[in-house]
Amino acid sequence: MVDQPYSAGSPLRRLLSAFHAFRSRQVARREFRDFAARFPLTRPIARHNASRLFDLTAGFVYSQALSAAVELDLFDQMARRPQSTADIAEIGSMPVASAHTLMRALASLDLAHQQFDGRYALGTLGAALVDNPGVIAMIRHHGLLYRDLADPLALLRTPKSDTELRRFWNYRDAAGSEDDAAARYSDLMAASQSFISAEIFSAYPIQSHSVVLDVGGGDGSFLLAVAGRTAKATLVLFDLPAVATVARRRLAAHPLGHRIDVHGGSAFCDALPVDADLVTLNRVLHDHDDGDAQRLLANLHQSMSPGSRLLLSEPMSETDGTSAMADAYFGFYLLAMGQGRPRSADEIQAMLRAAGFETIRALPARQPLLSRSILAIR
Repeated sequence: MVDQPYSAGSPLRRLLSAFHAFRSRQVARREFRDFAARFPLTRPIARHNASRLFDLTAGFVYSQALSAAVELDLFDQMARRPQSTADIAEIGSMPVASAHTLMRALASLDLAHQQFDGRYALGTLGAALVDNPGVIAMIRHHGLLYRDLADPLALLRTPKSDTELRRFWNYRDAAGSEDDAAARYSDLMAASQSFISAEIFSAYPIQSHSVVLDVGGGDGSFLLAVAGRTAKATLVLFDLPAVATVARRRLAAHPLGHRIDVHGGSAFCDALPVDADLVTLNRVLHDHDDGDAQRLLANLHQSMSPGSRLLLSEPMSETDGTSAMADAYFGFYLLAMGQGRPRSADEIQAMLRAAGFETIRALPARQPLLSRSILAIR
């Protein structure tokens, strides 16, 4: 992938690029920063930018305070009743002074709130973590990512190295049984699927289709959510054989599991198992390098019937207000995973056109931080 020069394109973009360059030159001068911090009109901006820069510097510390609270189950503890520092010390088997340090950190991040009596209750952000297994699972999972990022330059220089994330996601070559590795993959995807599903349902009326095929469907969590919304649609899951084995086992234990037919195979080269009027591709494309991603879309186009629809959903880069999540977080996460990259809606639409799809449109997103959707008609 080669970045296009920002100055290419309209005169407005060239003007904005020149303005950004001028502003950066000024901010890079210590004299200008000192002036901006003193001048009443620019002082709020200077303070805001200084706070943002400090948050970038201290971000790892914030995340580790959060991780410690999750490992100790403190948010559920505070949901049951406010906790004193002595309570926290006992829960965490730590000195009271350490519990004080942890709780003050959590309070500063709005994860906890210190009451008038000195005990700690849930903060606004902490309350959002109660009964939220998807986010909790991701926080725990990030221990792998943080270890892989201990030397970020080494990762950038050798992007295909043997990282912990690469071993976690590689359920064909991972140590141990293939089923165990596929189960770990399915567990994490299932834990975070509920809020992704809600975003997809808000973007597109899936219940209007008669046959829904979820490609790369994991343990079936998304199709179970679809089954809860429509009683008539035929639902089919297609994923790698090891993942399909896990899906069959888990769906057999779910009240709606009988609604879902599971097929194992490769979406890169095998024909799709059914003629569906809607094919869904949910958080799959960004996991693959450009060549494999293009091959996947081409195979889907070849296998789908004329008039059928492909609904592609995942976080996308170059989206207003979400660039830190898509480009910084997912960029480094996928780098550590050893394959894939975040793509913009324009890039994905270009890939869909190259695969043979002609009618393509991006759908409005309620929470683009979680996912955006693109609809393509065969």
